[in-house]
Amino acid sequence: MKQLFNRSFLFLAIVSILLVITACGNDSSESDKSGNKEIENTTRIVKDANGDVTIPEKLDNIIAPYSEDALLALGITPSHQWAIGDSVIDYLQPQLKDVPKIEWNLPVEQVVNASPDLVIFSAPSAVPDGDLEPYKKVTTPFVLSEEDSKDWRKALKTISKVVGKEDKATEVLADYDKKAEEAKTAIHDAIGDETVAILWVIGDAYYLVEQDRHSGNVIYGDLGIKAPEFVASLPAAEPTWNPISLEKIAELDADHIILASKETETGLKTLQDSSVWKGLPAVKNGNVHIMNDTSNWTITGLIANEKTIDETVEALTK
Repeated sequence: MKQLFNRSFLFLAIVSILLVITACGNDSSESDKSGNKEIENTTRIVKDANGDVTIPEKLDNIIAPYSEDALLALGITPSHQWAIGDSVIDYLQPQLKDVPKIEWNLPVEQVVNASPDLVIFSAPSAVPDGDLEPYKKVTTPFVLSEEDSKDWRKALKTISKVVGKEDKATEVLADYDKKAEEAKTAIHDAIGDETVAILWVIGDAYYLVEQDRHSGNVIYGDLGIKAPEFVASLPAAEPTWNPISLEKIAELDADHIILASKETETGLKTLQDSSVWKGLPAVKNGNVHIMNDTSNWTITGLIANEKTIDETVEALTK
């Protein structure tokens, strides 16, 4: 009887051990599956101008020359900011004042020192010599398409896919549209169908902002402000800005002029001292609105455009 009991006990012990081993094996298998899933989710695939790009899931350091506006709008501070020497994008300095600079053409040695997880090029033409290979050796490069580069909304949406912030993009774009619509109503109530022109002074050169360029898209598109005949007759904006002569400015028939110029620009004094300037309807009627920070007027992006909207409302409704 005792021998039978011992054998039964031994049998039960063996069965128990086998069950434990089986359970452990299942747990291990589930753990392996979970681990594999985590590995699979450490990257995402996003299409850029050249095709599919594998983007790291963890992005601690991002460099995005000329696209810092989009990153900040999505709640991400870039590790470095675009610069030409000491010149930076002025309107973004409240957010970027402590962010180190990187030269606008992204010298490879500077990129190596910066150790970014990702570099976003604003367009195929922004890739130095059109060659991505040196950058692929040290980081993940992503190139926005020409279509994206021409439309800040599309660029923002594409960048949001790259950084995993698509919901945030939807949110900030909806907020922007609401802001623009409210401003549009306020401005129309204030000036009706009066016309507005944007004149940019830099150095000794003068530029009129076309309806389809940067702040022109905001003024004439988002805010629905009427363009003067002279601006309406301008050809579609080209990649390179085309200056306008002082004599030609005499034809500027706008009711209001937004004058984007730093006080130190040499052309500003020449313009304001000229008989051409003094003879313009907007000048005679005291409807010149000077913007000393020109940076948001000569670039595009959600933050830039919001600043342009705020300044336009303040100028035209007070």
